Amino acid sequence: MPQIQVIEPLARPQVQKIRVAAYCRVSSDSDDQRNSFSTQVEHYTQLIQSHPDWEFVDIYADEGITGTRADKRDDFQRLMADCRAGKIDQVLVKSLSRFARNSKDCIQAVRELQSLGISVFFEKEHLDTGKLHNEMTLSMMSAFAQEESISISQNMRRGA
Repeated sequence: MPQIQVIEPLARPQVQKIRVAAYCRVSSDSDDQRNSFSTQVEHYTQLIQSHPDWEFVDIYADEGITGTRADKRDDFQRLMADCRAGKIDQVLVKSLSRFARNSKDCIQAVRELQSLGISVFFEKEHLDTGKLHNEMTLSMMSAFAQEESISISQNMRRGA
C-alpha cells in the first residue's frame, strides 16, 4: 500500500510593520493656523493608516507654539521621549519649518533620531533623513527656516 507523507506548510515570516508617527505644529492661535493644524493632524492620521505596511503610533502636535525653542514644545519633547523608548521607526512632518525654526535644535534632533535608527521625512522638501549622505542639505534648509522665522518676527514688530 502506498504511503502518504504529509508535508507541513512553511511558516511565513511575519512582515514587521514600520512604526510611524507624525509631528504637527502651528505657531499661532489664529483661525487660519487652527485650520492648518487640524488639516495637518487629519492628513497624517489618514496617510499613516492608509499604508498597510505602516503601524500608526501617534500624532504629536503643538498648537500655537513657536518652533524656535524645542524645549518649549511639550509634544515635541514627548515625541523625542517615545523615539528614545524605541516606539517609533519613522516620523513624518509637513515641512522642516514645522519641525524646528532653530537650526541647532533641528540638526541636534535629527542627529539623535538618526543615531536611534529613526528617519524623519519632511514632506514639503521631499527630504528623508534616512537617505541623506551628508547634513549639508538639512543644514541649509534649517538655516533658511530659522531666517524666515527671524524675518517674520521683525516684520511683526515693525508692523509691516
